[in-house]
Amino acid sequence: ATCGHGCKYGECMGPNKCKCFPGFTGKTCNQDLNECGLKPRPCEHRCMNTHGSYKCYCLNGYMLMPDGTCASSRTCAMVNCQYGCEEVKGQVQCLCPSGGLQLGPDGRTCIDIDECSTGKAVCSYNRRCVNTFGSYYCKCQLGYELKYTSGRYNCVDVNECVANTHRCNLHAECLNTEGSFQCRCKQGYRGSGFDCA
Repeated sequence: ATCGHGCKYGECMGPNKCKCFPGFTGKTCNQDLNECGLKPRPCEHRCMNTHGSYKCYCLNGYMLMPDGTCASSRTCAMVNCQYGCEEVKGQVQCLCPSGGLQLGPDGRTCIDIDECSTGKAVCSYNRRCVNTFGSYYCKCQLGYELKYTSGRYNCVDVNECVANTHRCNLHAECLNTEGSFQCRCKQGYRGSGFDCA
């Protein structure tokens, strides 16, 4: 079984046939499946789609039960949580729908954890971290682009000279470097390469 375009979040099952891991879809399993849009809906009240999964939470005045349903709770209504709550040994605790969120100082609203600045994010050396609300993702460093090569997705150097995205002077030559480029004035010209006289 060979899949020319690869299976990003799945396994290759036959000639260009991917079997996606739960929570992913698409020909190459590279798209996140929005479980919140499925019928029947996976959550009773509110649903938050996450990368490869989803989280359920309840309207105010209800609490999330272990089976994902929402049960009316007088105590929950009094606390006024942003994303519903749970009762543990008679104590009411507000919940946050994702691990990338934490309870704010008021104990009711959820605030984002910036995984990129706290060092919780794991991105390979040639990728940079981009924080999102409740999560983060890894993007190729500037001067690199995501390409499917030798069976997987990699950040490959962009050749600015071939792509013609350089800003070299008309009288300069462009030299591609790893992640960037350089400009050198042609023979008989002097300057920075961006300006040649």
